[in-house]
Amino acid sequence: MPKSSTRRLYLIPILSKALDILELLQKEEQPMALEAIFQRTRISKTTVYRILKTFVHRGYLAQSQDGLYRLVTRPRKVRFGFGKQSAEMPFSEEVTASLRAAASQAGVDLLVLDNHYDAATAIRTAEEFVRNRVDLAIEFQIDQQVAPIIADKIAAAGIPLIAIDIPHPHATYFGVDNYRVGVEAGELLARYAQERWRGKAEWILGLDIEEAGPLVQSRITGSFQGIRNKLPNQPIETFVRMDGRGMRDKSSKLIAEFLNRHPKDRHILIAAATDTSALGALEAVRELKRERHVAIAGQDCIPEALEEMQRPDSPWVGSVSHEAPSYGPYLIQLGLSILRGQTVPPYNYVEHKLVTGAAMAKAEQG
Repeated sequence: MPKSSTRRLYLIPILSKALDILELLQKEEQPMALEAIFQRTRISKTTVYRILKTFVHRGYLAQSQDGLYRLVTRPRKVRFGFGKQSAEMPFSEEVTASLRAAASQAGVDLLVLDNHYDAATAIRTAEEFVRNRVDLAIEFQIDQQVAPIIADKIAAAGIPLIAIDIPHPHATYFGVDNYRVGVEAGELLARYAQERWRGKAEWILGLDIEEAGPLVQSRITGSFQGIRNKLPNQPIETFVRMDGRGMRDKSSKLIAEFLNRHPKDRHILIAAATDTSALGALEAVRELKRERHVAIAGQDCIPEALEEMQRPDSPWVGSVSHEAPSYGPYLIQLGLSILRGQTVPPYNYVEHKLVTGAAMAKAEQG
């Protein structure tokens, strides 16, 4: 085979067309309309349009109000730092995957470090962002006590900060409406008690995350209020908060100890701040063969939770989805808006939805 034919096999036609358009604009040194670019290159007008829009999105071209396209001075690639909660937490990994995909699509360089669900590590992560001179930092860490330390280090370096779920000083908040998602989980549990136990609940347990601070703790506050909304005569002494730290093993131990202290109680509602914590509760319930006596609701809708909810007669009645795939696009857009000097709301809430095993089964039948 001739060498010229071999070389052609390695060409990428659409990339060649895109470079033809860039080179034309460089040569002309003046703004050009889509029609003029089409006439000069003889590339399909639809293809020209899509290439131009891509270049505008990625910052290589600008489009004026009269529709003309011009080259712009290409700045260095924007770099975001992301301190993920922990590689061992499924929801954290879903958020990380979403953010990586969105950053790649937007042409943002992303430095990802793992906070390992640990306060000291989160501080070191912030210091690493400062050393790397990221343009913007996104923190997803669990301990409110170190939030001011982290925020101060990042602010001192003049780096804008977005905080996921836990407020940090100087930071723009991003995450769910913690109280509202709690209310919806609590009302679901109360409806279960009404339908299965004639409105009777001997205990309402809340698996909390104390170190996360009041805002995240409002998931359990909301859950308790949601139950009171439906079961207004429930005695206050039946509501018990426990610090499960959002972790599986810790939550399993706490629930096992409680169930062993109350072997004869038959109507127990459990609201968990995370699905990981709820999985620990489920583990204890199953080991003690108390499935018929307990109803569990979680937060996050991680895959293992969705799978569990589809099991017949599972005590896990539902979870609130925080829509992890939406985090990435929203965070990248929010970060870029901040860097452009645009005014953004101090609190930015993601959409959420209640998911139940009954609704999933109905959807499959439909």
